[in-house]
Amino acid sequence: MSSRTITSLSNDTVKRVRALHMRKERDETGLFVAEGLKTVIEGIDTGHAPRILMHGPDAASHPMMRKAVAATLAAGGEVIEVTHDILAKVSRRENPQAVVGVFPQAFVALSDVAPGAAECVVALHRVRDPGNLGTIVRTADAAGCGAVVLVGECCDPYSVEAVRATMGSIFAVPLAKATEAGFAAWRAGWTGSVVGTLLSATASHAEAEYRKPVLVLMGNEQQGLTPDMAALPDLNVKIPMRGRADSLNLSVATGVMIYAATSLP
Repeated sequence: MSSRTITSLSNDTVKRVRALHMRKERDETGLFVAEGLKTVIEGIDTGHAPRILMHGPDAASHPMMRKAVAATLAAGGEVIEVTHDILAKVSRRENPQAVVGVFPQAFVALSDVAPGAAECVVALHRVRDPGNLGTIVRTADAAGCGAVVLVGECCDPYSVEAVRATMGSIFAVPLAKATEAGFAAWRAGWTGSVVGTLLSATASHAEAEYRKPVLVLMGNEQQGLTPDMAALPDLNVKIPMRGRADSLNLSVATGVMIYAATSLP
């Protein structure tokens, strides 16, 4: 393997990678951090090569490291061996992963999200929690959804917390961004059902008649769908609560809706 070694926490490359924990830096550079060899390999297998591949001394002998190094170098990236302390600083964790990759972000244009490309697409309005967002991306990947669309001011899917929660699915699911007005205009061309969730809805999510492809629209953790967004679906449903809880966590509720939409005949 061809790599250089860095041992100083004050190294400029280390500082740049650490800075990617800040959204401003991610927005300006178009880069993000993915932790763990499994996640790095997932990126490579889906056509995303690291710009920077950092690894600890112990990771050099792992069988999959050769593949990761080769893909990084072939794409013109840099391979760097670092100390455990540097990995801990880069990850902001006491027990960091032995491998960290820096990748380009890969948003797609909303116009490239085609209704017929998959049975289901998920749209999230003003989602706030990166753990929820990452889990939803992972669920969308598991269910074979065509894309996740972020509407309005959402948390960053490329934050370290969100990427961790995707467990590698950040590389597999197309992500698009839209304003509320842009989403409403795009939704007008949707050929199947557009489904939202409302506490005031009378139809059950399990009994509603969906037409594929299904566009599942979910509101944020605190407010759900705003009145303007709740007017966009042609079908609003509710997920019945059978216990004392009056609602589900957003990622759980979205998972229920995704599988209701994709389990149709």
